Amino acid sequence: MSIDLFYWPTPNGWKISIALEEMGLPYAVHYINIGAGDQFAPEFLKIAPNNRMPAIVDPDGPDGAPVSIFESGAILQYLARKTGQFGGPTERDRIAVDQWLMWQMGGLGPMAGQAHHFLKYAPSMDPPQDLPYAKDRYRNETARLLGVLNKQLAKNEFVAGDFYSIADMAIWPWATLWEGQEQTLDDKPHLARWLDVVGAREAVVTGKALGAEKRSDVQTDRDAQKVLFGKRD
Repeated sequence: MSIDLFYWPTPNGWKISIALEEMGLPYAVHYINIGAGDQFAPEFLKIAPNNRMPAIVDPDGPDGAPVSIFESGAILQYLARKTGQFGGPTERDRIAVDQWLMWQMGGLGPMAGQAHHFLKYAPSMDPPQDLPYAKDRYRNETARLLGVLNKQLAKNEFVAGDFYSIADMAIWPWATLWEGQEQTLDDKPHLARWLDVVGAREAVVTGKALGAEKRSDVQTDRDAQKVLFGKRD
C-alpha cells in the first residue's frame, strides 16, 4: 500500500521524498502549496496540527492500522524503524544517527531557515525589511554549524559514521543550499566532498526533483509572502 506524502518542494519536504526513494517505498504525492495557504486547510490540519508540511499517512502502520505523522524528523525515524534501513546498524550507531538528526532539527534547519529569510526574503518584502543585525546573526550561526559539520565529516565518511543514514537525508537538503545562506565551502573541504557524494545518489536526485517545477520565487511573489510571513492566529 502506498504511503500518502503531503509535500512541497522545500528542504524539509525533500528529506521525506529522498527517504521514500532511498527505502524503495511506494508513495502517492499530495502537494501542499504553502505559498497558497494549503497548509491551513482543515483536512490537512487533522494530519499536521502545526500547519507545516511534510506529513505522511501510512495505511499500513503499527499493527496494520493506519497512522499519520507530522514533523520531518519523526517521519524519518518512523520510516527507518518500519523498513529496518538507514537508522544505524548497531545501538551505538543509532544513538549517533539520532543525535545528528536532532542537531539538524534544532540547529541547522531553524538557523539556516532564518538566514534564508533575513538574507533573501525580508529585504524584498513590501516594505523592505533589511535588518543588518538579523542578517549577521543568522549568517554567522549558520557558518558555525556548517563548521561543526565539516569537522564531523573530517572524521567520518557520512555524518553519523561510515554508513549512510537518515541523518544524512535530513542534513543534506539544508546544507546543499549554502550559497543562499551566504556561506563558503573554501574552508570546508570535507563538507564539500560529502555534499557531492550524497547529491550524486540516484534517490537524492529523484527526491529533490519531485515537484521542482511547482516552486515559485518567494522573493517576488507578494501573495506568497503574505501567506508565509504574515501574522495568523
